[in-house]
Amino acid sequence: MTTTVLISGAGIAGPALAFWLRKRGFAPTVVERAPALREGGSAVDFRGEQMTLLKRMGILEDIRAKETAMGSQVIVDPEGKKVAEMPSVFFSGEVEIERGDLTRILYEHTKDDVEYVFGDWITGLDEHGNGVDVTFAANEPRGFDLVVGADGLHSGVRRLVFGEEERFRTDLGFHTAGFTAPNHLDLDHLGQICSVPGRTVMVASGRDRSALNVSFVFASGPLEVDRRDVEAQKKVLTERYADFGWEVPALLEGLADVDALYFDSLSQIHLGKWSQGRVVLLGDAAWCAGPGGSGTGLAMMGAYVLAGELAAARGDHEVAFARYEEKLRGPVKVSQKQAAGIGTFLAPKTRFMVGYRNFLYRVLGSRPMTRVFTWLTSRAANATTLENYDAPVAARG
Repeated sequence: MTTTVLISGAGIAGPALAFWLRKRGFAPTVVERAPALREGGSAVDFRGEQMTLLKRMGILEDIRAKETAMGSQVIVDPEGKKVAEMPSVFFSGEVEIERGDLTRILYEHTKDDVEYVFGDWITGLDEHGNGVDVTFAANEPRGFDLVVGADGLHSGVRRLVFGEEERFRTDLGFHTAGFTAPNHLDLDHLGQICSVPGRTVMVASGRDRSALNVSFVFASGPLEVDRRDVEAQKKVLTERYADFGWEVPALLEGLADVDALYFDSLSQIHLGKWSQGRVVLLGDAAWCAGPGGSGTGLAMMGAYVLAGELAAARGDHEVAFARYEEKLRGPVKVSQKQAAGIGTFLAPKTRFMVGYRNFLYRVLGSRPMTRVFTWLTSRAANATTLENYDAPVAARG
């Protein structure tokens, strides 16, 4: 019989895993709490060995058709004066695409062969000798051979199997927020970054010139804000950025009309083990690194490795999960190390550090340093080498 696999999360890691599982003879089902695909989100980029993965999946041309094609990122002071400029490769890699567009591409490449269940989530997992009995918030209970938690930083699967998030989450001392607003700056494939001590605003407009992608990063300890309370999150941003200056008053005015707001802490997840029994974690649910850690590409690489190891082990989940973790631990360590200081770099906490960061931007943006900085930012992307997995028919686990 074909091995059945339930995947929690229809973002990027989940559909990427479903893509490879289906090709290797498994029967994946993806359950997603949102009522439909999540179309929003900031841009994600790929570089180095990750480009090989996109080609192997046959989606590189689809991604190029939707790429942001971003140009330079211009660093400005609160008066709008240019202080540095960074070439696109530093922030946008070899190819960059908005997260919602990538999610749509992965869904389109899997929807005909993969069962998707939207508007539901896992509420209980009861493992026994032959599989896992799963209960859901909305639908009837079902049984699966394996369960994968690809449901992000705040993974429900991880909570059910390993315990509360606080045990494994390391906060980096910053929060970030993102939304889309009208492009009142008339940016054309261009980004701007402005910082004052402890706070940064980043704006950019790529493929859709009418839209402005806005990101805030600010130093902060834990905030008592419900992550589903959008109005409370808007209040925090308005209070934190009220005296920022530059273009922020117009951005905050536009924020009032925003329905889709991303708001979260910059955090990492550190687990001693990514699997327990027939349940395994993938992507941010297992190893969230944060911005700067090439997390999207690493999650997709992880999906490729996990599916490949399950096929190579002919469904023996204990062997496959151990090999998957053995091969990804090193790259994850590189990713988390690379991202650990990103908050301090994006939003330096003192006036001196803002000036020093801007100086580094000028140095790194110079032509002689371009190759060095490209190498530095590609370390996490190149930490995983793709193996050529055979594709035997999956045996029942």
